[in-house]
Amino acid sequence: MSNASENRPNDDIVNDAGTPNSKGPGPRTEPPVGDGGLAVRLRTPIIVVSVIAIVLLALVAVAGPLYTLIMGSGLKTDGLSAEGAEPASTDMNGSWSVVVGAIPNHSSAGFTFEEILPGEEKTTSGSTIDVTGDIEIANDTLNSGLITVDMTNITTDQEKRDINVRMRLLHTDEFPTATFEVTQPVDLSEIPADGTVGQVVVPGELTVHGQTNEVAPTFDVLRDGDQVIIASDIEINRLDYNVETPEFVAAKIDEMGEINVRLTLEK
Repeated sequence: MSNASENRPNDDIVNDAGTPNSKGPGPRTEPPVGDGGLAVRLRTPIIVVSVIAIVLLALVAVAGPLYTLIMGSGLKTDGLSAEGAEPASTDMNGSWSVVVGAIPNHSSAGFTFEEILPGEEKTTSGSTIDVTGDIEIANDTLNSGLITVDMTNITTDQEKRDINVRMRLLHTDEFPTATFEVTQPVDLSEIPADGTVGQVVVPGELTVHGQTNEVAPTFDVLRDGDQVIIASDIEINRLDYNVETPEFVAAKIDEMGEINVRLTLEK
């Protein structure tokens, strides 16, 4: 004779509703894998891939600005601006000294070089407003002049680069200044007095990194009220000044570069 318990489901297995029977836990079995279970299994990798894609898109979105910030072009001393200039209110003759000046023609000096990085080329500049100097003009002739740049305060757009440029490239602890000294008289009689820009070649000696070479840069000259503003990009070969690329620098620095100068002078 059959016992009713023989037809009752085992207490230790999951009932038809998918929940354990009330008499206690038993061995767990996986629910049948139907269409719903397959969808869950497929959905998980899709979600993971979607999250990865979103993260990658976010990285792409910030990569450009971040790269520009890290690998910026530095702070360059640009040429002079004649916008709003007034006719000269004093003659050229006399003793002139470098003053701070006003933006955009404030006194500044620095360098510009091309760098070749993995996968690209870029321009890097540095500058400082710590510039002093005097010139002497008599009979509309520039007879003497000496400009001094404090290289220990050269600034780019990154503090780490500033330190490397000063200490490992220009060795400013040993060579703290760069100078330009006029070596021949220069006729200034053709410089306009109406607030427009003239040009003049000024032979001189440029000293950088303790090495002196003769140069003859062309200067833009602007007489603006009681000021004289001059600017030039003096082309140099850094090897002529014993400026070698440090071993730690991954980028290749072009041998040719510029010394950028913009000065405001007053009597």
